[in-house]
Amino acid sequence: MAETEPESGESTTLSALFDEASGDVAVGDLDAAVEKYRRCIEIDPLFFDGWHALGMALMKTGRFPEAIAAGLRATQLKPNDQLAWSSLSMFYVRNHQIAEAESAGVKARILSWGGKIAKEEDTITTPVESPAP
Repeated sequence: MAETEPESGESTTLSALFDEASGDVAVGDLDAAVEKYRRCIEIDPLFFDGWHALGMALMKTGRFPEAIAAGLRATQLKPNDQLAWSSLSMFYVRNHQIAEAESAGVKARILSWGGKIAKEEDTITTPVESPAP
């Protein structure tokens, strides 16, 4: 697991940092959660759960364009993940981008039927330039 440089009282592992961010969401401290999720994806740009959780937290704070960017990154990392596409559809709806929401929703539906959006070899396994969340 990736290590971070610990600051006063902060977690040293990606997993612990992610858990702290999720705890912040649970108690309603969404801004703290967003910052911790951002640190998670800085540590590991391929951390799907970090991108997905960041998108959800950003959506809950009303930062829909940033949520969409994080959601798109999650779908790039795991194009055959039904939850990623469902969440992205919800982000688009909240941003009043209905056509994009419907497109993402169709992909989620295809996956729910057992279909695929991309071949497994097409998934991202190396860091690439990410959209700014």
